[in-house]
Amino acid sequence: MNIILASTSPYRRQLLSRLRLAFTCTDPAVDESPLTDELAADRACRLARQKAEAVSGAAGQSAAIVIGADQVACLGDQILHKPGSVGGAIAQLSACSGKKIQFWTAVSVQCHATRAHFQQLVSCEVTLRTLTSEEIERYVALDKPLDCAGSFKWESLGITLFESMQTADPTALEGLPLIALCDLLRQVGVSLPLAAQASQH
Repeated sequence: MNIILASTSPYRRQLLSRLRLAFTCTDPAVDESPLTDELAADRACRLARQKAEAVSGAAGQSAAIVIGADQVACLGDQILHKPGSVGGAIAQLSACSGKKIQFWTAVSVQCHATRAHFQQLVSCEVTLRTLTSEEIERYVALDKPLDCAGSFKWESLGITLFESMQTADPTALEGLPLIALCDLLRQVGVSLPLAAQASQH
């Protein structure tokens, strides 16, 4: 069984490894530009599917199962992008201090043999504490969340910034909702957990 993760994200790779599946990673190389008037949830679903379809089409018969995922974070009506710099991360956390951030994470599974496609969307609402400038600067210096929308790593020190989190699937916040993914994989015939001899990676 050949499984491909349509992503170069180290966070998604690490999450998928928790399922003890043998898989490879491929850059889906899709245009992630938003469409006019596109809702955040719709954008996450569209891109997750496009990533899976792009890799499945390029790999052909060698791609038995392809997994695509995408996440969009919003502060109100504003989409939060990866900050890319220390200053950007500080500014983003300052804007989000004491507020709710909505994350939409979509995961898609494409089965090459049957052409079947399955997808789920998971929401996660994070409320940050009211943060001081010193707390924000100290956190950014320690965790360096420059490649994270929202400018925090909840699996690391980012959890110290939280007041609360509401979601049915906590792993969705890291970019790959594993509860949803396990359900999708079962739908394409992958029985989890795998037998010991089949789970070597």
